[in-house]
Amino acid sequence: MTSKDDLELIAVAKRARDRAYAPYSRYAVGAAVRGEDGRIWAGCNIENISFGLTICAERVAMAKMVSEGCRRLEKVVVVTADGSPPCGACLQAIREFARNPAQVTLFLVAESGLAQVCTLAELLPHSFASREVRPVSVP
Repeated sequence: MTSKDDLELIAVAKRARDRAYAPYSRYAVGAAVRGEDGRIWAGCNIENISFGLTICAERVAMAKMVSEGCRRLEKVVVVTADGSPPCGACLQAIREFARNPAQVTLFLVAESGLAQVCTLAELLPHSFASREVRPVSVP
């Protein structure tokens, strides 16, 4: 069952998708993240003719979250034409701001409706976070 708060998060991501800049792929993506503090940030994909400079919607939303002082997220919505999951780079970026990957819920939404609800741990089972990496002393 999707809560009222989850439906709000989905609506925010859908609106963000409408603002996507995707002239090359024509694959518009909208995302919304809810921080642990309850605030919501939205993002859309922003393509560039130099494809490596393209920014995914999920990372746009997380950049806004971090720039406004929140460092932990709880939920992520990704809206695409077909309900595809985030790319590997975005999954790892989501992990950076997840306290526990098993407790971060992702809603994958297609144009036809909710496609899948899963956890970050299910999509990225062998992830790691910066706080888990030990510094290496170089001789």
